[in-house]
Amino acid sequence: MSWIGWFTVFLIIQLVHFAGTWKLYQIAGRKSWEAAVPVYNAIVLMKIINRPWWWTILLFVPIVNLIMFPVIWVETLRSFGRNSTADTVLVLLTFGLYIYYVNYTQNVSLIENRSLKPRTSAGEWVSSILFAVVAATIVHTYVMQPFTIPTSSLEKTLLVGDFLFVSKFHYGARTPMTAVSFPMVHDTIPVIRKKSYLPKPQIPYFRLPGFQEIKRNDIVVFNWPVDTVNAFQQYGDGKYYYKPIDKKSNYVKRAVGMPGDSLEVREGYVFINGKQNELPDRARLQFRYALKTTGQINPQLLVNRYDITDGYEYDQENSIYYFRAISDESLDKIRNNPSVLEVIPLKSRKGQWDRGIFPNHGAYPWNNDFFGPLYIPKEGATVAITPETLPLYKRIIEVYEGSEIGLNNKVTQSAGEILLNGKPITEYTFKMDYYWMMGDNRNNSEDARTWGFVPFNHVVGKPVFVWMSWDGINKKVRWDRVFTTVGGSGKPVSYFIYFVGLVIAWFAFDFFRKRKKAAGK
Repeated sequence: MSWIGWFTVFLIIQLVHFAGTWKLYQIAGRKSWEAAVPVYNAIVLMKIINRPWWWTILLFVPIVNLIMFPVIWVETLRSFGRNSTADTVLVLLTFGLYIYYVNYTQNVSLIENRSLKPRTSAGEWVSSILFAVVAATIVHTYVMQPFTIPTSSLEKTLLVGDFLFVSKFHYGARTPMTAVSFPMVHDTIPVIRKKSYLPKPQIPYFRLPGFQEIKRNDIVVFNWPVDTVNAFQQYGDGKYYYKPIDKKSNYVKRAVGMPGDSLEVREGYVFINGKQNELPDRARLQFRYALKTTGQINPQLLVNRYDITDGYEYDQENSIYYFRAISDESLDKIRNNPSVLEVIPLKSRKGQWDRGIFPNHGAYPWNNDFFGPLYIPKEGATVAITPETLPLYKRIIEVYEGSEIGLNNKVTQSAGEILLNGKPITEYTFKMDYYWMMGDNRNNSEDARTWGFVPFNHVVGKPVFVWMSWDGINKKVRWDRVFTTVGGSGKPVSYFIYFVGLVIAWFAFDFFRKRKKAAGK
């Protein structure tokens, strides 16, 4: 739905509000016209129901407003003496329209300066939980979101089992695009495994200002662009679902390619504009290798001395180890083991076409190890659109800059011409920035080499902090990773002991403060 469509809905809501409450405004000593003025009517209503004016802001915050509207309905009824359970149930079941019945048929009066304290302990619990959910939803949506690392694509920098805090404000918090959604969950309601949202209506894309742009080699959380009806099966019912942008699966990769870059992969190494990309010192590239040995190597030695934690297979008959992922540092150590006879890189050849690699077209015989060169689109940049370049940018034009923002872009070819919505084109100017996201585990990462570009409107945030790390294989906490930063240089340092110290100091301060206060009575 466009901004004009949402403005129309907003005006309709204002008319519905005025028609159902103008008499109640009069009973409260206000003018009936005050119920008709957008925004101002909400501020006046907050005064009538004895709630703070800033509640008005919450009514315009997507997702949060789904919680606040029912609260306002109930509070309005209670301000006019309708406190029964039946009143509460009826106003919720009728989505607020029960207020019409009270407004036109009931003889009510305003309870001046009514107490806001719940009358029962159950009511107090409900009130506390409700506003805890509101506060948590605001933080989760606009400030910081918890996230779990499920795969080893960034192994050595982020480990499987790391629990992260992802900052929404570094790159600018993206306001929710799905208007009706269960708060504080992503695409699925836990336990019952049901879809957590309605795909329509959709709010137009909008992002609050951030205080930094994505920098090369930043680790970024984003919505997986190809997570759509044709590419993702969900909920275990055998059906396929279209997923709006903000409900697509969350992925985490490294932004190696920036808007405007020319990117190429040679033997698994990324080259930007002809120069090899230099990764931060915490990053460790990993590749697949086979090791011919004289016999089996002690498994504990592989893990503890050579830091091989991402698994391997051993062919006992031929005395060959197959490592899914091993860093150059670990490889240098293990090749000096007297049991190792030969190190064999398991890489594809240049020109060997992998059909599963973007853009999935025979004109581009690329694979995971030899890829590109490829231009990464930048907002405002123009590229030639020919039968040769179309496979690279067709999805951008049709989907990312078309259907996902409400346009009906359709690219076709006829008699050697390329048509956009029926009109011939020879070039295209991009409306967004795009990024190339890759994992450090180069042979064991489904990344941009598989599904292509990541539009900026799919960016979720920046991982900044590991607050917990669980080693699922050994069933233990990785204490050296708890309370460590994601960015920075050098080995990560745990700040957990400092956190524990602050907590102990606070409880000690609070204990002696209360004791001193009690002694002074």
